[in-house]
Amino acid sequence: MDGTETNSLLCDDYTTANEIFTKRNVCNESNNNKTGVAVRLHMRKIALVTVSLPLGAFIFCIYFSVRYNFDVSTATHCGVTNYLPSISSAIGEFVPQRYIWRTAVALHSAPRFLAAYLYVAFMNRILPKHPVYQVLQKIYTCLNLVEVSSLLGLSFVSSRENYELHKLFFIMFMVCSELYMLLTCLLLKDNTRQFVSLLEHRAFSIKKQLMFANIFCFMVALYFYHRHNTYCEPGMYTAFAFLEYLIVLTNMGFHMAAYYDFYHYQLTVAEYKMPHPNT
Repeated sequence: MDGTETNSLLCDDYTTANEIFTKRNVCNESNNNKTGVAVRLHMRKIALVTVSLPLGAFIFCIYFSVRYNFDVSTATHCGVTNYLPSISSAIGEFVPQRYIWRTAVALHSAPRFLAAYLYVAFMNRILPKHPVYQVLQKIYTCLNLVEVSSLLGLSFVSSRENYELHKLFFIMFMVCSELYMLLTCLLLKDNTRQFVSLLEHRAFSIKKQLMFANIFCFMVALYFYHRHNTYCEPGMYTAFAFLEYLIVLTNMGFHMAAYYDFYHYQLTVAEYKMPHPNT
């Protein structure tokens, strides 16, 4: 008996030479059964929007905090001179910054979870079928999911509302973010021969550069944070806040590399006509 159901199909326009024939048959069968495409979006455009949302909100929050809440947002526990607000202060303590940041992070989280799912298939194609790699791939996926989830947590629970919980989410985000970037580069480093396009090579090159930059900024930021808390020197917290900005920006850039990894992918929502069981 014929029936219809709505399916979400992820299509990859780019395939290796050995996959072209099979892929063409599958796509032709799929196209014959679809009775109407409701939505078709390129994943590269989704990647652009996904990064643009938190990036735009981040710039807005920093600007508004400096422009309209400078004294409060730059205040420190020991009262030394400071010229930049911390990210926690800029995104969580003032209105409308708080609502704009939370809206942007909430909207961008769904595509981030989708990208995590896509990277499972991506890594399955790239990595050898070895038990060690399979375990590392699961850890890699968990780190990605926890990073996105903890970003949601620290965004919706400000340091003023619940400092301990915000601190926990922040630590989880930083640890998972650093480990995710590092593990990504380590897993791909010895398997670049499995890349099927120059775009994937470009994405890996970008990831390596931003991973090193991110870890460097993180280590230097810890140094300035320690100096500020230990000696309360003027300018130390400003340097820490600036490095915080660089950590966030390099993290966004790292995830923006999905633009190249999934450049030829499409997200399609269509009405799908089920084939007759007797055909």
